[in-house]
Amino acid sequence: MSDESIKRLEAEGDAAADFLEELLDILDMDGDIDISVEAGRAKVAVVPDGPSQDLKRLVGPEGEVLDALQDLARLAVQSETGEVSRLMLDIADFRAGRREKLAEQAREAVAKVQESGKRTELPPMNAFERKVVHDVVLAAGLGSESEGEDPQRYVVVLPAE
Repeated sequence: MSDESIKRLEAEGDAAADFLEELLDILDMDGDIDISVEAGRAKVAVVPDGPSQDLKRLVGPEGEVLDALQDLARLAVQSETGEVSRLMLDIADFRAGRREKLAEQAREAVAKVQESGKRTELPPMNAFERKVVHDVVLAAGLGSESEGEDPQRYVVVLPAE
């Protein structure tokens, strides 16, 4: 990745961090904001500065509030930079924990497909969740594809050919 690309992604992270800091101030919530560049995209994490219960309200039961805030952060970045952002937002390590649960679910599906030789469908997932599953399935040497339309889009794990 070029220095120019890294600087552009860091600028995205800074713009998103500014937006999130204002939001936290309005909501009178405490949190530290970490900015990094991972896998070719800016990543911004809001981490607890004390008890994390308050921040969990910004995640929602299934991460739907987090997804909405990520979309708003991407819009704030686009407004400031003029470019569409693929920024990833995590709050109180929700995505990190969710990633591990999804990886385990994907490993179970891989084992099932390897044992039965038949395709297996997983429940509907958002784009982030589907990407995690696709990566685990690929690493296991099997294929996968997404089917259906959002918000009911899901991953199908395919047997080896």
